[in-house]
Amino acid sequence: MGQTPALDLQQRWGAAPLQDALQPTWPGLRVQVMAEVDSTNTELMRRARASDVTPTLLVAEAQTAGRGRMGRPWKSASAHGHAALAFSLGLPLAPRDWSGLSLAVGLALAEALHPQLTIKWPNDLWWDGRKLSGILIETAASPALADDTRQVVIGIGINLDAPDAEGLSTRPAWVREFLPGLDAPGLLARVAPGLLQTVQQFEREGFAPLRDRYAGRDALAGREVALSDGLRGRAVGVSDLGALLVHTEMGTREVTSSEVSVRPVVAEGAVP
Repeated sequence: MGQTPALDLQQRWGAAPLQDALQPTWPGLRVQVMAEVDSTNTELMRRARASDVTPTLLVAEAQTAGRGRMGRPWKSASAHGHAALAFSLGLPLAPRDWSGLSLAVGLALAEALHPQLTIKWPNDLWWDGRKLSGILIETAASPALADDTRQVVIGIGINLDAPDAEGLSTRPAWVREFLPGLDAPGLLARVAPGLLQTVQQFEREGFAPLRDRYAGRDALAGREVALSDGLRGRAVGVSDLGALLVHTEMGTREVTSSEVSVRPVVAEGAVP
């Protein structure tokens, strides 16, 4: 008798071995794979509000309504004929300060994948000046959690093969440019352990201990940047809380991800 489609899906992704491998880092974590969902972040937020706050790594082979930062849609890889990895982590956390979590997540992904990957503040991975991955972090209160604990949902989308670049504001990159033999389950197994360890460290210590490691991956450091509120200046790193430091004519400004979006200023005649 053949296996059920659901069991075959879990086995194809190596869900059980990955879950076993992650247990020492985060006891009780479950790894689940879905063939299709509207959004892995949306699904885990629904569960949190329904009092299901079990630590979960949720993977979807296809998303019908993937979301990015500032409400932007995140195109489903399957719908556009290329391979990508889309997953979310749902974890109950109680850090002293949430500032800098997206930078910590980006750092963990970059360190797991390649020495030359950089992080474009606050939530994108870049390869050779092109966008490889995006991060969306949301939190939800849940009746199952204490007042000082929230369920954080960390959504990650990583291009595995070349996507359709039509309509994208930043040229895309993909993992198989520098790791040609990697498939989506292998990519997940590669990034998940370090991601969990970094989130644990962030909860205990905040972003400040990660600042120097981030500085070595900072795609904006020393570059002229334009903020969506019209201000321009030179990016000069990040603060201990992960705020972008921008030196302007009026002094150094600390920019938080909730305030504005940031883009590098492209020299005239250069390819963006």
